[in-house]
Amino acid sequence: MDQQEQAEAEQASPGCHEGKDVVLKRLRRIEGQVRGLQRLVEEDQYCIDVLTQVTATTKALQSVAMQLLEDHLGHCVQDAITAGGDEARDKAEEATRAIARLLRT
Repeated sequence: MDQQEQAEAEQASPGCHEGKDVVLKRLRRIEGQVRGLQRLVEEDQYCIDVLTQVTATTKALQSVAMQLLEDHLGHCVQDAITAGGDEARDKAEEATRAIARLLRT
């Protein structure tokens, strides 16, 4: 597959491409945090200590969500705007809904 075919394949399939490895690494770290939370609960640790770790895990997930949103805006939405037409409007509306969901959490 030449470079042009690879670029077209990446544009045709939704998902995070460039930052995928970084996102996966961060999610694995969060997975470890969640396992640590389970241990804290199993070991009947002090509630405030558990809540502190829950807060850290929540912030880590929010950080991943922001990274995914930034990547989406910088690539998918930007590409759609460059292409123009209905796809640009659809991607902008989709991004708006995603931002609204993030703000509600």
